[in-house]
Order: sequence, then structure tokens, then C-alpha cells
Amino acid sequence: MRYEGPIYRPPSEADSLLIQATVGCPHNKCTFCMVYKDGVPFKIRPTAEIKADLDAARALYGDRVRTLFFPAGNTIAMPTAALAEICRYSRQLFPRLARITVYGSAQYIDQKGLARLQELAAAGLSRVHVGLESGDDEILRRINKGSTRAVQVRAGQMLRQAGIEVSEYVMLGIGGQERSEIHAQATAAAINAIQPHFLRLRTFVPKIKTPLLADVLAGRFQMLSPHGVIRETMTLLANITVSTLVSSDHYTNYVDVAGRLPDEKERMLQLLTQALERPESQFRPFFIGTQ
Repeated sequence: MRYEGPIYRPPSEADSLLIQATVGCPHNKCTFCMVYKDGVPFKIRPTAEIKADLDAARALYGDRVRTLFFPAGNTIAMPTAALAEICRYSRQLFPRLARITVYGSAQYIDQKGLARLQELAAAGLSRVHVGLESGDDEILRRINKGSTRAVQVRAGQMLRQAGIEVSEYVMLGIGGQERSEIHAQATAAAINAIQPHFLRLRTFVPKIKTPLLADVLAGRFQMLSPHGVIRETMTLLANITVSTLVSSDHYTNYVDVAGRLPDEKERMLQLLTQALERPESQFRPFFIGTQ
């Protein structure tokens, strides 16, 4: 099995077989992301090479593989026929396979359209991890996300309609002090419109080699304190009315708040309220991310 460039996968894919289908990210302009800033160009690996790596994995693991993740940063951008082919091939090789997942930004999902997403679902694509980050258009513009709230909502809704699970990522604190309340309210509204199966929380940490780090160091971006992030999280969760499974499975977060909304909302809000009673000095310190 061969790998090129940085290989990242969501924490929820920790036990998954990783077979690289694409290299880099076709957008690669988000101001908070350092992953592909060293100039790794986006490319799609030849289907024959991907299938050869799947064959190698079958020889190594037999039929024990239960979940499969196709890196890299935006594999949903692959041509539909090629992605569908490797999904079908994976299902044939690994009869016990329960899930196939990829990363996918909203603009590339939106470009697929419903019919192509349904084709991918029929081929065996189970779940797409989508970086919503924020439901506020101004924040999306500032971080150069490449999509708007309307595109994010439409993409998430199309995935659901196609029968593919939606795992949305929200970045706490990405609006800074200036837009914290707006960020929380607008993001909750976007989540209510999308109704994702999973809502995964991440806290903004400035990363090396990123424009947003330069803004933080120059004072142009005022980061939230630990208590500020916790209050923002409370506003976000309080305003979500749809059913979704909240996960806080990331090292950046100050509080591990998780559960099913809306059923466990009060418990989660109580946990966050208790966290506000702790002095900020007890939370992790500011740091600059290197990965």
C-alpha cells in the first residue's frame, strides 16, 4: 500500500483501513488549515493503483476489514465513476465491510448533484465528513472556505436525500470575540436545516504556516478565552432543535461534551455550566498547532 503527502483521518476512523484515493486538497485555501500548505498539489490516483492497494490490504487483513476511509483532503471531488468503482470493488473484496467514508467539502458535494450522490450511495459510500466550520457567511468569507451557508446547507441536505450519512464539523471560536454570538446562532440554524447524523465539535487553534495565525499574532484576530468558547458552545447547543449525535472527539476542545440532541441537551448544558465554575487557568493553555 502506497501513501503520498500528508494522510489525515477523522478520530472516528481510527480503526478504519486507510487507502489513499486522492492526494492533497483541490481547494487548499482555508486560512486556518496547514495540512497541504507545503504545496502538495491535488491529484486523483489512478483507479488501477487504488484497486491494487485494496488487493494488498485484502492479502494482509483478509476479510477482517469492517470500515474503510479513503484519504486525502477532499476525496468526494473524484470523478463519480471512479469513486463509485473503488467503492464497489471494496465491497466485493471485504464482505464484512460496514462503512466506507471520505472527506468532502460542501462545494464539491454540491457540484455532484443529487443523482451522482445517489450513484455513490448505491456503490457503497456510507458517510461523508464535511467541514461546515460556521453557518455565518461573513466568517466563511473571512476564512476563505470556498462556500456559503446556502451551499453548505444544500450539500448536507442532498447527502441525506441520497442516503449517505452526514458528519458535520463545527469550529468553535472561529469567529473570534467579534462574531462569537453570531457564529453560534448562525451555525445552529445551519445545523437545524441540514439535520446531520453527527455533529463534531472542534475548537479553533491557530496552526503554523497559516494566514490566520499571522492575524492572531498581529492582534487582528482576537481569540476566545476558554470560558468564551464554553459559552459559545452553550449558545450553539441551546439553539439546535433537530436530532443529531454530538461528539467532542478532539484534543483541541476544553470540555468533552457529547450526547444526543435534543434528548440530552439539558445534561450537556449543565456540564458546560459546571465547567464555567472552574478558573480559566485550569484549562489547557494557548498553543500554536503543528499538525
